[in-house]
Amino acid sequence: MKYTSRIKPISYLKANAAKVVRGLAESGEPMIITQNGEATAVIQDIASYEQTQETLALLKILALGEQQAKEGRTVTASVAMRRFRERAKRTRDGE
Repeated sequence: MKYTSRIKPISYLKANAAKVVRGLAESGEPMIITQNGEATAVIQDIASYEQTQETLALLKILALGEQQAKEGRTVTASVAMRRFRERAKRTRDGE
């Protein structure tokens, strides 16, 4: 994704805030805001932000799982399913 057309000075944001917000929601692409000629902030619509946060959470889970596998902290699928069923039963039984 090329951001060159999505770079605007903070004065543009101040003068066109409503237009910028509409554009973010329509395009789903973030906008880079500059101040004194340097990139200082990135703004994006809430749906894209939430999707980014969910993606980061999944990547963290994958990285944690990979680390645990490297450390040998794994169990077989049958053991994992047995543990899952035991926890589910305790939850159902109100423990």
